[in-house]
Amino acid sequence: MFNKILIANRGEIAIRVMRACRELGIKSVGVYSDADKNSLFAKYADESYHIGGPSPADSYLNIPRILEAAEKAGADALHPGYGFLAENPTLGDECAKNGLKLIGPSGSVIESMGSKIESRKLMEKAGVPVIPGNSKGVTNPDEALKIAGEIGYPVIVKASAGGGGIGMRTVYEEDELLRALESTQSVAESSFGDSTVFIEKYVEEPRHIEFQILADEHGNTIHVADRECSIQRRHQKLIEEAPSPIMTEELRDEMGNAAVKAASSIGYTNAGTVEFLYSHGEFYFLEMNTRIQVEHPITEAVTGVDLVKEQLKIASGRELCCAQEDIQVRGHAIECRINAEDPLADFAPNPGKITGYRSPGGPGVRVDSGVYMNYTIPPFYDSMISKLIVWGSTRNEAITRMRRALSEYIILGVKTTLPFHKSMMLSPNFWEAKLHTHFVDEYKQEITDNMMKIIQKDKEMEARLKSTFLPSKRVAAISAAVNSHLASTISDKSKK
Repeated sequence: MFNKILIANRGEIAIRVMRACRELGIKSVGVYSDADKNSLFAKYADESYHIGGPSPADSYLNIPRILEAAEKAGADALHPGYGFLAENPTLGDECAKNGLKLIGPSGSVIESMGSKIESRKLMEKAGVPVIPGNSKGVTNPDEALKIAGEIGYPVIVKASAGGGGIGMRTVYEEDELLRALESTQSVAESSFGDSTVFIEKYVEEPRHIEFQILADEHGNTIHVADRECSIQRRHQKLIEEAPSPIMTEELRDEMGNAAVKAASSIGYTNAGTVEFLYSHGEFYFLEMNTRIQVEHPITEAVTGVDLVKEQLKIASGRELCCAQEDIQVRGHAIECRINAEDPLADFAPNPGKITGYRSPGGPGVRVDSGVYMNYTIPPFYDSMISKLIVWGSTRNEAITRMRRALSEYIILGVKTTLPFHKSMMLSPNFWEAKLHTHFVDEYKQEITDNMMKIIQKDKEMEARLKSTFLPSKRVAAISAAVNSHLASTISDKSKK
C-alpha cells in the first residue's frame, strides 16, 4: 500500500479521498490555490502545498506545479479526483516520469474514451450497442445532410472532444442542420481546441442510466450496479439515485454485462463509469467516464462498497474486493447536488460568503461537503457546496428522508439549489419515477411555482434561525477569551 498520496483536486472530493487515506493509514497531501488558502480540504490534509493563483490554469491544471508539490512532500501516488486533470491523458505519463503512481486508468485509455468518435468505434467493435449515427468526423455540409437524411430527424450534432454537454446541438429539421454544424464546430474549437463533430440519431426523452465499474490490474472486471441520472439541466446532473427505478435483475444483468464488456475490451483498470441512454426497452452506449464520479456515494450506500478505498487498493496492485456475484443492491439512495446557484435565474452561479450553515443529520443521511460557516465560495471554480445523500429501505422512504434532510439544511449568505431540490421531492411525476433527461424543462413551470412558495417559507424560518448564528466578531471574541483562559490555566499549573 502507498505511504503518501497527493490529491490533485479541491473541495469535497479532495476531502473524500483524504478520508479514505486516513482510514487506510495513508498520509494525504493537499494542494491549494490562492483562492483556497483558507479552504477546509487544505486544512484537513496531513500536509498542504500552495501551487499558484486562483485561475485553474495557474493551479489545479498546472501539472509541473502539482508534481513539484508531490516531490516536496515525498508522495508516491497521485489521485486526480474528478474534473480538472482527472481525464487528462498526459497526466499518467508525467506521473510515471516523476516516479508517481496515478490512481486511475492508463493515459491511452483516457485518450481513447475522451474522444466520442474513437470510443464509439471501440464500442461497436466490442459489440456494445451504440446510437445510430456516423463513426467519423463530419466537416462537409453535403456529407452532414446525407448522414442526417439516412438516420432520420431529429439528430444531434456533437463535439467529439470534451463532455458535460458542451458542444451539442439538437436538430429537428433539415434547414437547421448547417447552422447547427457551424455553431457546434465553433464551440468545440473554442472549448476543446478540436472542431471535430459527428452526427447521431437524437433519442427523445431517454433515461440516463450508468453502471459503476471496478477493474484491477490482474484482469478482473465487475460492475457495482446502476445509477439513474436523468434529472439534469443543460446536460448537467442535478439529482441521482441508485438503483434506477426501472431496473430489474434481468435488465441489470444485460446492461451490466455490456458495461463490463466495454471496460474489458479496452483494458480498463481502476474505477470508471459506463453511461447509457435507455428508451423504450433499448439501451445505447453514451460515453465512459474514466474517473470516480460525483455521484459515487449512492452506489456506496446501496452496495456497501467503498469505491475510493477500492481505487487506492487497485492502484497499489491488489485484486478486487469481491466477485460479481458478491455485489448485492440493498435499499435505495438519492443524491442532491447542492450548488451555489440561483435556480430561479436559470441556475446562475452565486458565489459569496456563507453567513450561516447548519447541515442535516439523522438516520440514513450523509453530507459530503467542503465548506463551513463564514467560508467564502470563490467564483473561479465549480459552484458545488455539498452533496446530500440519503438512504432508505425503499425509494419512497428515501424520498421522504430526503425531504426531511433538505428541511434541516440551512445555508445563508448565498443563493443555493436547495429550493429546487425541495420542489423536486414534492413533484408527483418524480415520485412516480416518470423520469427522462428533459424532465426539468418539461415541468419547469410546476417546479418554479413550487420553488417560489418554498423560498418564501424558508425566509420565515431563516429569520427565526438567524439568532442562532453568532456573528463572526463574537465568535472571535469568545475564541480569544477561551484561549486566554487556557493559557492562564497552563501557566498557573506550570508555576505549581
